[in-house]
Amino acid sequence: MSMSDINVVIPDDGLPHVIVPFPLYITVHLGAPDEEALNVTIPYLDYIKNVASSELYPTWPEEALRANIHAITSIAMNRIFTEWYRSRGYDFDITNTTQYDQAYVHERGIFDSISNIANEIFNQYITREGHIEPLFAAFCDGRITQCSGMFQWGSVDLANQGYTAEEILKYYYGDDITIFESTVPELITETYPGQPLALGDSGIDVFRMQHSLNVINDNFPLIPDVEITGYFDEETENAVRIFQEVFNLPVTGIVDSETWYRIRFIYIAVANLAELISGGLTYEELQELYSGIVLQGATLPIVVYIKFFLNILSERYDEIEPVVINMFYGPDTAEAIRQFQLIMGLTPTGIVDQETLNVLYREAYSILISTPIEEIRLPLLPYMGIDLSENMGFEYPKNIFLEIMLNTISALHPEIMPVEIDGIFGPDTSAAVIAFQSLYGLPITGVVDEVTWNRLNEVYQQFLNESDTV
Repeated sequence: MSMSDINVVIPDDGLPHVIVPFPLYITVHLGAPDEEALNVTIPYLDYIKNVASSELYPTWPEEALRANIHAITSIAMNRIFTEWYRSRGYDFDITNTTQYDQAYVHERGIFDSISNIANEIFNQYITREGHIEPLFAAFCDGRITQCSGMFQWGSVDLANQGYTAEEILKYYYGDDITIFESTVPELITETYPGQPLALGDSGIDVFRMQHSLNVINDNFPLIPDVEITGYFDEETENAVRIFQEVFNLPVTGIVDSETWYRIRFIYIAVANLAELISGGLTYEELQELYSGIVLQGATLPIVVYIKFFLNILSERYDEIEPVVINMFYGPDTAEAIRQFQLIMGLTPTGIVDQETLNVLYREAYSILISTPIEEIRLPLLPYMGIDLSENMGFEYPKNIFLEIMLNTISALHPEIMPVEIDGIFGPDTSAAVIAFQSLYGLPITGVVDEVTWNRLNEVYQQFLNESDTV
């Protein structure tokens, strides 16, 4: 077996920034955008109840109320998601003027029927199927004013005909919309990372900026395309310089707050993110863009494996600082990866791409196979979406972890025969898996699926805890 033949796969474990969190608070400008007026910061749920009580009649059919509240939440979340006002230099998220946004009457009373529905669905929003951004679900009364979105009185007529809220929304916005529920509350802050991005930086913020520049390129071809890697290289610096020149900003090649929000402003405009017809990023496009890389700021199962490898290597290389093992890829992990990349002669991006992961595993593997099993302490290793089975070869690092866990557990159960720790899922490994599944009442398949993997981890961690207390 040649170590040069190993190809570690970065699986599609989940994607950063796919779930749009619902805000805990929202800041409302009590007037038109450029009008001098008071800003009020209120709980997001209170805002939704207030707008719904200001826009809707409590006697309307429940399905009409639900459809309209979905539209209200979607507009609010679109304004926050796109930073529509903040990217233009304003210090609020939305106005209370129906010419621009939706009605909000500060400190008004709330209708009970509307309050009850809002309590249930305030964290749900409309999006186009496959898209990420909340839909700017424009609506109007449909009698006095007309619009290209939902007619509020028309929604009442449809509800009286037996339409559900979702059917009402599809009637007006199209069959390709879906109602998405956000289970992630968040204190929304500005998207600017807090410090300028410059040559040599890396992470999700660089990735997002590069993607935005490429979208802008479709309308402003003078700004060159860049490779979307999450690493701020010279090509990216040049694109930033040209962007700054085109939009009359100081030409520094550094993305400070002013440049960041000008990029965001132009990106939102050319992608129509705040329009009923949006050209925003789809799940499929995001999947393709993130394929094969792990960036600073990501929370993914594979990060646990990366951190474990780093901690093993920190005992061999003093330059690598140990990290706390969890699923968050933070600055300390990025710095440890940079040090590893420097040691291995790779470009020190702080990003785990396919090449970095392969080299990382090969180095860690050489340590693991030469370490007595009783000295190895694996962390709780999350399932990563790939079942392990015989004849899958030496292509995936979970094999060696499986072997370590099985051999450790075999000390408890002689029915489980120890296997060679070599990363190869052969007949002996399959037999050991079958013995484990039989002992623990799992389907006897010889395949390590999610249920078997999680049970193995549970039993292994329990054994470690008990042995450590002896």
